[in-house]
Amino acid sequence: MTNEERSWILYDVANSAFILIMVTAVMPIFFKEIAAGGLTGAESTSIWGYAVSTAALVTALAAPFLGAMADYKGKKLRLFTIFLITGITATIALTAVNAGDWVLCFFIFIVAKIAWAGANIFYDSFITDVTTPERTDRISSHGYAWGYIGSTIPFIAVIIILMSAPGGKPGLIHYRTGFIITAVWWILLSIPMIKNVRQKHFIPESESPLSDSIKRLVSGLKNAGSHKNAYLFLLAYFFYIDGVDTIISMAGAYGIDSGLSTVTLISAILAIQILAFPFAIIYGKLAEKFSAKKMVMAGIAVYTVITFIAFFLPEIKSYQGKVYVFWFLSFLVATSMGGIQALSRSLYSRLIPAERSAEFFGLYNIFGKFAAILGPFMMGLATQLTGNSRYGIICVLVLFFIGGAILHKTDTDA
Repeated sequence: MTNEERSWILYDVANSAFILIMVTAVMPIFFKEIAAGGLTGAESTSIWGYAVSTAALVTALAAPFLGAMADYKGKKLRLFTIFLITGITATIALTAVNAGDWVLCFFIFIVAKIAWAGANIFYDSFITDVTTPERTDRISSHGYAWGYIGSTIPFIAVIIILMSAPGGKPGLIHYRTGFIITAVWWILLSIPMIKNVRQKHFIPESESPLSDSIKRLVSGLKNAGSHKNAYLFLLAYFFYIDGVDTIISMAGAYGIDSGLSTVTLISAILAIQILAFPFAIIYGKLAEKFSAKKMVMAGIAVYTVITFIAFFLPEIKSYQGKVYVFWFLSFLVATSMGGIQALSRSLYSRLIPAERSAEFFGLYNIFGKFAAILGPFMMGLATQLTGNSRYGIICVLVLFFIGGAILHKTDTDA
């Protein structure tokens, strides 16, 4: 691999720690048991779903404009750095949250999540700058793979701190230390990306970059027919990635509502990160043989099975039975989590013009983030209305069915 490819992959290790600790594993538990400890389980789960949805909505609205702006020479890395610093600052700011401060936690988390997602718009679009079209499946898969295995290092450090708490019940100081570790890891492993990766594909500079970016964006949407398959892929992506994101962001809260212990949840999530490493690389290798499209379809099929089984998890009477089923679900998630995301990114990168990669990845993110609104919102609303989160998880099945059907009809030539 080239130095640029390695630096780009390393940022996946940097930002994956945020999504693992602050979205999937530790932060949901902190929110439910500390920040929103005075609320019922159903109330805190629904509010957490709304927090994830709100962050996704703001990102989705801003993504296409940010992407269009970043395609100008020298703008992509500058915008990436601004969002990176904002996200790290907000993560550290979460140390100011006290027990019962769920409103403050709600808003600071939203800022952190928006900044993380914004930085990823530019990071994803850099794939056309750091490698060739023939290597995108491999490089993208390695990014997710190393992101999963590398992010376990700060995650394990945080878990050790939480488990060292007296009586096994972490307090504010333990969670706050975890937030700081996440922020430090994020910034340190971002340095190679900032230092070594440069924008190679761009459009000429403009005297009115904002207004011209909007015009280009509108023109591109009006002439969607010239990139028909890219837009058809985005529609499919909207639905199936919604299901993936919902399972990632809501799994912790759903597991708690199903009666599983914090230790079981965290142990399973750690195992997923480790197992996802080889499977993401395997997906990349299989894509070279069977095509990226077919492997994404395989991932959708696996997630459909996961969602169906998860619906029945709360009904299992035996606690040990619940643990076994949850571990089986965790294994299934590990087999396809990295592959479906990595190959979606690389597949899309080959359907778009390289010089407008940030603009198109802005659209990629708007579809992804609007999708991330729908799933958690549906789950949060269904949980609030029924008082049982299992009725929210079943809604995700529909998203996988629709996404798979549209992707099947997309001509990707990959």
